[in-house]
Amino acid sequence: MCGRYANARRDQEIADQFRIAELVGEELGPSWNVAPTQDVRAVLEREESGHVARQLRTLHWGLVPSWAKDTKIGARMINARVETITEKPAFRRAATRRRLIVPMDGYYEWQAPESGKGRKQPYYLTDPDGAPLAAAGLYELWRDPAKADDAPDRWLWSFTVITTDATDTLGHIHDRSPLLLPEDLWDAWLDPGLTDAEQVDALLAQVPEPHLAPIKVGTAVGNVRNNGPDLLRPVD
Repeated sequence: MCGRYANARRDQEIADQFRIAELVGEELGPSWNVAPTQDVRAVLEREESGHVARQLRTLHWGLVPSWAKDTKIGARMINARVETITEKPAFRRAATRRRLIVPMDGYYEWQAPESGKGRKQPYYLTDPDGAPLAAAGLYELWRDPAKADDAPDRWLWSFTVITTDATDTLGHIHDRSPLLLPEDLWDAWLDPGLTDAEQVDALLAQVPEPHLAPIKVGTAVGNVRNNGPDLLRPVD
């Protein structure tokens, strides 16, 4: 799964890396302990009046489908399995119309002890060369029926991170991991013109296996109130 990650890059650095045309909303600042149900910055493309623009904007982590009665369902929709995103009702429409990228420096996973007893050990997984990670995700817009048509916050923008089977050095830590896109697939994934489910599945099949460096870190990351670069410090 993907339940915590770090992103210490500022908006302009992300904009340069992902060739973003529009910065929407205020900058949130760096975080070394991003958690579900928080607001985060993500990359997406929107077509308006015949013009497609790549944006960096703020979304809520925990996808709320447009048909949901309220936002409570979002807490159960922080991740979506790549094997079923074009089939499940909660994700299939977004999979063919509303895809995004979540910029990450790295993410955390917890390894259970072999004995099955005791505290799980957190690991920070990141690119060995420090390159940014681009996690594939889906987003939705949910209309709050309790708010007026002209209320600026009547629409909730929310997202989910797509996960896949963990392989290579990641599999021994956790059986699932974020689906990480190589740079040569960013444009195709974000393209709002890609609306065919079979073509989306074909694109997902092209995503190669990532090769990340697992770093054993302290248990402080388990508390969302802890935040700072010290969370990435390796431990014995």
